[in-house]
Amino acid sequence: TAPRSKQNRRRAIFDLIYFIILVGLGYCIGTQIEKKHYASLKQREALYLQLPTVTGKNALEDRPIEKAHLVSGSAAVSTDYFKTLLSGLRNFFGGEISAHETILDRARREAIVRLKEKAAGADIILNLRVETSTVSQMGGAEVLAYGTAVYYKK
Repeated sequence: TAPRSKQNRRRAIFDLIYFIILVGLGYCIGTQIEKKHYASLKQREALYLQLPTVTGKNALEDRPIEKAHLVSGSAAVSTDYFKTLLSGLRNFFGGEISAHETILDRARREAIVRLKEKAAGADIILNLRVETSTVSQMGGAEVLAYGTAVYYKK
């Protein structure tokens, strides 16, 4: 049984090393992907900064409307292995899951940018609504943004 015990210890050490490597890779790769996504969002948001998007439905100007239609944008953002581990610990011990705040923030901003891309040329987007849902038990988030794109007559 002594060789078996040594073999079990080696297996346990290998499993621990494997777990630490996966967590480290999840952290490094997840952080890089998140940084790239935030940089992309910042750049694309700047393109549509001039397109007002309001939550009210009574922000129309006294100008004739050429057309108005529903526009929507959606985004699903998944979590990485490291954030899944952190959120599991937070669920066990309790407290705020700040790792998921960035996922929701990225998904919300991405959905609104996609909505604005679909409404290119509009003068205003009225009655913006944003809905969220979870994609899986792993911690992904889906966000749907929708509103009415209004085009005034020139």
